[in-house]
Amino acid sequence: MSENKDPWTENPQTPREEDANWERKALRDIALEGVKERRVARRWGIFFKFLGLGYLFLILVIASDSLPGRSTDRGPHTALVDIQGVISEGAAANADRVVGGLRAAFKHPNTQGVIIRINSPGGSPVQAGYINDAVARLKAEHPDTPLYAVIADIGASGGYYVAVAADEIFADKASIVGSIGVRLDSFGFVDAMERLGIERRLFTAGENKAILDPFLPLADTDRDHMQNLLDAVHQQFIDTVVTSRGERLVTNGPELFSGLVWTGEQSLDLGLIDGLGSSSHVAREIIGAERIVNFTQRQDFFTRLTEGLGVVLLRLFQSQEFSGLR
Repeated sequence: MSENKDPWTENPQTPREEDANWERKALRDIALEGVKERRVARRWGIFFKFLGLGYLFLILVIASDSLPGRSTDRGPHTALVDIQGVISEGAAANADRVVGGLRAAFKHPNTQGVIIRINSPGGSPVQAGYINDAVARLKAEHPDTPLYAVIADIGASGGYYVAVAADEIFADKASIVGSIGVRLDSFGFVDAMERLGIERRLFTAGENKAILDPFLPLADTDRDHMQNLLDAVHQQFIDTVVTSRGERLVTNGPELFSGLVWTGEQSLDLGLIDGLGSSSHVAREIIGAERIVNFTQRQDFFTRLTEGLGVVLLRLFQSQEFSGLR
């Protein structure tokens, strides 16, 4: 039979000592929590500092780049308007923006010549046609101001359609030029639907309303109609090129208008362009005003600000400094 043990003699700690230990532990826990809170606060402080600096920097950059008539009052210059990317109503290279930049470039009293710098694979024939027509009007309104097109990496299809409106066309020897043609993309899922046992149910008013429906077989009459449509637009393209380039075209045979592309060097031999050179070369050697002023209309301030701010935030969150916050 075990002896009864005295809890006061068995446990050497007195109640006063236990209270002291509890107080030390509580103080240690409070201190640790304070350290954690300071670390979190420091990280958030760094985040908001970077955010504020990025926001301020973005505003300064966009504001300085958006000032109207920037750098245009310091004497004669060559005006530049960029066409970058696909030519489309919803894209940066749309007719309204390009024509607006060209109009401002032609109207400025210090403009000695205008360059359309093209780096585009094409796009909407309607938007390209708008630009081509506007260029013709501006040239008629400002007959003493020469206009040149300079093709960078690529000036094909609708991009070349715009280029032929210029007085002369220049490109690099390795630029891609041409693609005088029209295309329409479509697809068909008829066989796939049959294998899957899917029944197509379509109701229309008008026998041709469902033309090019990808879930229906392509009728010969539909194919012929769309081909006639493409041929008509293609002929408009050909007529514009022939009228604009005239006798400078070495050949106007079917291959030239078959949709093929050529290098800038080959295009010079074919008469599709007039010379080899960059925008700087044209400004310096052809126009005689080496200083270039960009009249390209930018996106509105709010759109550019929000897009740029999004990039800044993404980079901040991707940095290692904020790895603990993820």
